[in-house]
Amino acid sequence: MASAAAEYRETVAAVLHSRDEPFSTEQIALAPPGPREVLVAIAGTGLCHSDLVPRLPSLPVRLPLILGHEGAGVVEAVGRDVTDIAVGDHVVLSYDSCGRCPACRSGRPSSCSAFNPLNLTGWPRAGSAAALSDGAAVGSRWFGQSSFAAHAIATARNAVVVDSSLPLHLLGPLGCGIQTGAGAVMNVFGMRPGDSIAVFGVGAVGLAAVLAARVAGATTIVAVDLHPTRLDQAAAFGATHILDGATDSLHRQIRSIVADGVHFTFDTTGSNAVIRTAIASLAVGGTCGMVATPVGGVKLDGGVSLSGRCLRGIIEGDAVPQVFIPTLIELWRQGRFPFDQLITTFGLGDINAAEAAVTSGEAIKPVLVPG
Repeated sequence: MASAAAEYRETVAAVLHSRDEPFSTEQIALAPPGPREVLVAIAGTGLCHSDLVPRLPSLPVRLPLILGHEGAGVVEAVGRDVTDIAVGDHVVLSYDSCGRCPACRSGRPSSCSAFNPLNLTGWPRAGSAAALSDGAAVGSRWFGQSSFAAHAIATARNAVVVDSSLPLHLLGPLGCGIQTGAGAVMNVFGMRPGDSIAVFGVGAVGLAAVLAARVAGATTIVAVDLHPTRLDQAAAFGATHILDGATDSLHRQIRSIVADGVHFTFDTTGSNAVIRTAIASLAVGGTCGMVATPVGGVKLDGGVSLSGRCLRGIIEGDAVPQVFIPTLIELWRQGRFPFDQLITTFGLGDINAAEAAVTSGEAIKPVLVPG
């Protein structure tokens, strides 16, 4: 095990200074990795919709902040008490967890009792810190990594060692968005051959769910979206039916495909109206999973009844990253999970163009490549 560097690491990062201003690409300084931390030279990092949530006044985050939580790169230094990761290892970075609470100890780190402070503040409770060129502090631990940068500090718990022969710059999205969609199908729903599913919103997370449903042997996979190009991609990935999300009576259309309703529905939109439609499309005893937090909570009107159906929130696809990410990589190697077809690469300095592309729907999964 190599020792941590003794001095701050000068690097470059995309910094959000204000909710209503573009990202600013600038020099920062990272403290050396502390106990159980690693310094990673980032090869590529996905831009996820969760990275844009700090622009919303409803999430009271402290700015300035470095975002980014789908990083992958090469370990450059390790801190004290890191025993299973070495300098030179190739790693995919995922969400952080404490490793000590009952959920973590029982193999459910996505339900960690400290999930919010570790992942959704961007500021470390302890350990390494970062500074702007003028010496002012900047948040550098968004989802335990803040990987919109050429270098990032992560913990050993949220770093997954992968084969060095893999295209590292493409692997970052496996750490969150792709893991979430695929994990919802494989881990939460436990889909089996012959099952049916309707996916509402086929961006990166929804398309990962479509791919996973095909791997699981689903016979009916309905994709719903407003973007024709995304629906085309869903069909290419194995969706058996595609529906325009602007069409009236969507649940009736789905029930015309599967008369009793589908076994599972998966919502990535966070829209109350869409969630109600997703529930109405379910068979009795079916499950609706949702990954986006609805503004104002979920509101069910008198016309929507659960009636033996289950509405379930899903965090990170209930995945244990060290187990699930290698599984997805192996499926990709077999040609059964071509998530790389979703990726459009941008330079780190082009982050504002990448944000515009994903917001407009022009790009499904932007990946920022430093340098």
